Amino acid sequence: MSSPHLQTYNERAKKHANKAARALLEIMEEKQSNLSVSVDVTKSKDFFDIIEAVGPHVCLIKTHIDVLEDFDATVIDRLRELSEKHKFLIFEDRKFADIGSTVVLQYSKGIYKIADWAHITNAHAVPGPSIITGLASVGIPKDRGLILLAEMSSKGALTTGSYTEDAVCMARARRDFVIGFIAQHRMEGVGASDTDNVLGEDFLILAPGVGLDATGDAMGQQYRTPEQVVFESGCDVIIVGRGIYGKGENVDTQEVLKQAQRYQAAGWEAYTKRVQHT
Repeated sequence: MSSPHLQTYNERAKKHANKAARALLEIMEEKQSNLSVSVDVTKSKDFFDIIEAVGPHVCLIKTHIDVLEDFDATVIDRLRELSEKHKFLIFEDRKFADIGSTVVLQYSKGIYKIADWAHITNAHAVPGPSIITGLASVGIPKDRGLILLAEMSSKGALTTGSYTEDAVCMARARRDFVIGFIAQHRMEGVGASDTDNVLGEDFLILAPGVGLDATGDAMGQQYRTPEQVVFESGCDVIIVGRGIYGKGENVDTQEVLKQAQRYQAAGWEAYTKRVQHT
């Protein structure tokens, strides 16, 4: 059997038990898109202008809902409507990092009630397995999926070595809920012992730090091309933000659309090359 990342998204979807993972892979295949746009803006008008422009071309919209300065409940209503209209999943990039009982409340309560609308969310592995247990108690009944941070794209990130291995081991123990990683490379078999069952292991790899025109920024972000991320490193989803919408203010929707189409094409070309390379 070939490595999971050398199989098509559709083939992999049939083998995933988690509904969110399966839905994401099916959307990727149907829309011929492995593009996720990270909509990190502070005004809801810009937020929705970007989503309306890129919606037909993405598999996933990644949000930081708490940076919206004019947030109210209607934001979630409209976001869910656009998710259905353009057929993309919603990934709230919350990066939970607390003990189990606290993340239960952060995930399900408060003004955002993330579990009610985000198909996928993510967490740091720092608190240990209890963070997965807590989030799963809320997310599994709602058919949600969890991404763990195994690697990051910023210069000097501490998510390396034993931290990455421990994060993968935690995920391996909860494959019913943990569907993949924020990472820069494939994670199958990482940190596995001789007694671990890694047969059929298939984690989705969502890669930030993707750019066609820049190699880095003043804040320490490092960029790689879709070819490097998808074909060479075997990642599944490319995450792009400013490369598509710039500063995110007074958005030029035609330019945003143009850039989304450009990244969609580049990401899909790299994926097609990968699965045909077997």
